[in-house]
Amino acid sequence: MIILGIDPGLRITGYGVIDTSLREPRLVEAGIIRPRISLTFEQRLLELYEGLVAVLTSTQPGLMVLEKIWVGARDPSSALVMGHARGVLCLAAAMQNIAVEHIAHTTVKRALTGSGASSKGQVKQMVMRTLRLEQTPEPDDVSDALAVALAQANLHRTVLLPIPV
Repeated sequence: MIILGIDPGLRITGYGVIDTSLREPRLVEAGIIRPRISLTFEQRLLELYEGLVAVLTSTQPGLMVLEKIWVGARDPSSALVMGHARGVLCLAAAMQNIAVEHIAHTTVKRALTGSGASSKGQVKQMVMRTLRLEQTPEPDDVSDALAVALAQANLHRTVLLPIPV
């Protein structure tokens, strides 16, 4: 199965596509969608939509997985902006008839490292190790998106990932 992991954002949306049909997961494609800040809010949402449609069209995933929103109590307006971005991303997947799942960041950490309290660095190391990458995917949005895809694969046992000792 081809799984597209998404780390959603209106400024930068990270994506990572993995193929879990082999014995070990394989990186297909990863990158970012970065709408231009100079555009209006609506135009940025359109660029985000069009960017994801291009990724969906080129990679043909069977599943798209988005990291759930986590916003601290001090900045509720971030949740509203993130909600718009997530809505556009879900719409793009729906328009392409691609199933969508949502996963919490603590679930991602637990699925990759065995602990929901793992550091970002530990998660990155597991992404690199699992996909046999020589360098850390950059920026963090890409690494986070790959972690989302790998966690979903592990949770649904489409691939078994090693848990560090």
